[in-house]
Amino acid sequence: MNTPKDIVTQLLKEDAFSKWLGIELIEVKKGYCKLKMTVRQEMVNGFGIAHGGISYSLADTCLAFAANSNGRHSMSIETSISHTKPARVGEVLIAESEEISKSNRVALYTLKVRKENKEIIAIFRGSYFIRTKEW
Repeated sequence: MNTPKDIVTQLLKEDAFSKWLGIELIEVKKGYCKLKMTVRQEMVNGFGIAHGGISYSLADTCLAFAANSNGRHSMSIETSISHTKPARVGEVLIAESEEISKSNRVALYTLKVRKENKEIIAIFRGSYFIRTKEW
């Protein structure tokens, strides 16, 4: 059986979008993941702040990695995000997952997206369907 790091490394290797975002793995273990990325100029909207899809994408990737790190193929069922503060060009964003509950078929996570100074910019929630296929 693959380790959580093996699984996430494999997922990240094949994930062109996460590579384009510049996502980097900080830490992974069963049911947990922590990622970071830097906001670039091409990621801002007309207000000069990071497009909401940027923090969403970072959190969504973190959720996918956390859910799959348990060793079975897992796919999102539902996700939502609440943006609380803006992010600007040059700021480093960190997403960190928390597994709230997990059964044999469904898992629920909450993630926080923060700036390096620990200021929360978004709260993300997601549920995952857990398949029987192992990594």
